[in-house]
Amino acid sequence: MKEKEEIPEHFYAHSTDRLDRSDWQPLRNHLYSVAKLAAEFAELFNAAGLAHIAGLLHDLGKYTEEVQCRIAGENIRAEHAIQGARQVIKGYGENLGTLLAYSIAGHHAGLANGRDSGTRSSLKERLARSGTPELLPAWQAEVSLPEQCSPPQGFKPRPDLRMFQLAFLTRMLYSCVVDADFLDTEAFYDKIENHLALRDSGPSLTELRDKLNEKLSTFKADSEVNQLRADILRHGREQAVLPPGLFSLTVPTGGGKTLTSMAFALDHALAHQLTHSFRRVIYVIPFTSIIEQNAAEFRKAFGELGEAAVLEHHSAFDDSRLKDQRSRDKLRRAAENWDRPVIVTTAVQFFESLFADRSSRCRKLHNITGSVIILDEAQTLPLKLMRPCVAAISELARNYRCSIVLCTATQPALNADAENPAEGFPNGLSDVRELAPEPKNLYRQLERVRVTYIGEQNDEALAKRLKDNPQVLCIANNRRHAWALFDSIHEESGARHLSTFMCARHRSQALDTIRADLKHGRPCRLVSTSLIEAGVDIDFPYVLRAEAGLDSIAQAAGRCNREGRRDRDDSLVHIFSTDLWPPPPELKQFAQAMRSTLRHHADDPLSLEAIKAYFKELYWQKGDEALDARNILGLFRDGGIDGMPFETVAEKFRIIDNVQYPIIVAFKTDEEEESPVKALLEKLRFAEKPGAIARHLQAYTVQVPQSVLYALRGAGAVQPVAEQRFGEQFMELMNDSLYDAQLGLLWEDPTFVKTERLIW
Repeated sequence: MKEKEEIPEHFYAHSTDRLDRSDWQPLRNHLYSVAKLAAEFAELFNAAGLAHIAGLLHDLGKYTEEVQCRIAGENIRAEHAIQGARQVIKGYGENLGTLLAYSIAGHHAGLANGRDSGTRSSLKERLARSGTPELLPAWQAEVSLPEQCSPPQGFKPRPDLRMFQLAFLTRMLYSCVVDADFLDTEAFYDKIENHLALRDSGPSLTELRDKLNEKLSTFKADSEVNQLRADILRHGREQAVLPPGLFSLTVPTGGGKTLTSMAFALDHALAHQLTHSFRRVIYVIPFTSIIEQNAAEFRKAFGELGEAAVLEHHSAFDDSRLKDQRSRDKLRRAAENWDRPVIVTTAVQFFESLFADRSSRCRKLHNITGSVIILDEAQTLPLKLMRPCVAAISELARNYRCSIVLCTATQPALNADAENPAEGFPNGLSDVRELAPEPKNLYRQLERVRVTYIGEQNDEALAKRLKDNPQVLCIANNRRHAWALFDSIHEESGARHLSTFMCARHRSQALDTIRADLKHGRPCRLVSTSLIEAGVDIDFPYVLRAEAGLDSIAQAAGRCNREGRRDRDDSLVHIFSTDLWPPPPELKQFAQAMRSTLRHHADDPLSLEAIKAYFKELYWQKGDEALDARNILGLFRDGGIDGMPFETVAEKFRIIDNVQYPIIVAFKTDEEEESPVKALLEKLRFAEKPGAIARHLQAYTVQVPQSVLYALRGAGAVQPVAEQRFGEQFMELMNDSLYDAQLGLLWEDPTFVKTERLIW
């Protein structure tokens, strides 16, 4: 520790190896750079003044002897986040000052709870902590704070969700500060290390719209279905001039929602560029199983600009398709803060980030503002978190310059009802404009299948239907039932299987084979779990579906006669029940609502009236509590400004309850002599920066519950890669017998080997 008379004359934010300190970053420069950048980020939601103050004060604690000694290389620990938090409350009061204090105090450790401790200390405890380094008076000569700060101008309050709105604002300000801090620090070290700039925002929305127009101009309305798709596209694009806000695109499955929604988004963004400052399109997909398909479709539509324009952000993205390492590095950095014109991500990534508390998840949030957000398959939003999800959607449109499109064949009943509040969704959406031309007529015109409930079917009866029909899809509610059915037909020509226990590369190859079989009229008897329903572009003449929610039935129907080439009476969707394999507990309530709806709408179970009745049955009969089962909105309401429950909410807001763990499998495609996984793992063992390799490996992972991982580990079937470096982050499947070329990962008996397997 320096003696008191050795108070530093110069203060630094970041250091290098140079002993003369000539290239160290002055602290004042860093604070003002972060403040300027954070203010620019917050300009879109009129909070530039607040972000500027938080940026100036985030590293105020570096004006201490202890922190300067640490920056100079001394091996000491020194707190530097809490001093700025104390100062902002002292200078700007208990309300706005406290909101800013959350971001300042948590810019490294994460947003804390206000009063009640979680796994980390609360903001109150941190502010009261003794023994923190003492601020040196020099900071007042180097940092000039505004005399006052004000709430965002034009902010539209909601009395029923006031504290939720303030927490949302706090998280957005936090995003601005932490991203500005990361970017300024990154730029400093890139310059020191002579790294070329790897950040750019990609092509403009105008360039992408022009490329999309070129692609769309090649489409031919050469069938009744394609003519309807063209009409939907034209009408949707004509609505782009409507004022920003909330929209729905209600189109039957197979009606071309994907490209219509993207075309609308680009047209809408450019139509309001001057008044609304739209910067990007965010396409939110419910499942990772189809995210690659949609991202690939967008890349293809954008031509040579696609690679630079589209960022996939999810757990299974394989960037090996990118042409060079520099492109991969750029996308890796862009994924940190979503700095690309088109983001394709999952509902889990999108919504959990909006309720997150860590800087790694939150730094991209400010880049959601000023976006056109497409929520694909909006009906799949989790029932237990529906109200907080709807509140977030509404808030993004209300105060953060977003337009949001609820894009689905089965539009959930999420609208508020001003005249009869009890009939509307609680705290629901208002002023939602429809983009599709006369949805009722569309459903009649695109009615391509007959849906029938055929009642109880045992596995023998289902197997007979699969054997009697050369091209048939059967969708089971769980993996075990799918395995059992596939086992009963595996000797039949064209027997296929699909599930999430196959890695992403395996599923992609299987789908390519299935599409080729269907296209060329070859037998294709596919047994799948529900992953096939989420927008997978596939066309069967006959579909069997285990009873589930009506929205799932509609999605299953979208895999039947998708192109309208067959007569409706020859395109059958049969819903069945089975005592041996009943719906899992989480699906029972959906199946019950479906059966109730079918009793009243048996003649046309996929009509808009039937779908509305189904969601009304599902939502309203469950009541408000079931739509916010974790009490997310209640926690904010009851906390107050000084008791914001950021850490608690982040822990409770989990779309997927059971944490899944990845296992790396050595899958190889039919064209490969050996799996690329072995070479990747060898590189991983010695890599200084494993991020790029890890992204390659994601396409070769299967997600399993913790109990399965422990069972496999205990049997020696999986082992960690370079455990001394990475712990259990990378788990490799050592027993290749457990990965089947048709079924994927088989984990029930982790000790068996090939010679002990049953021969079919």
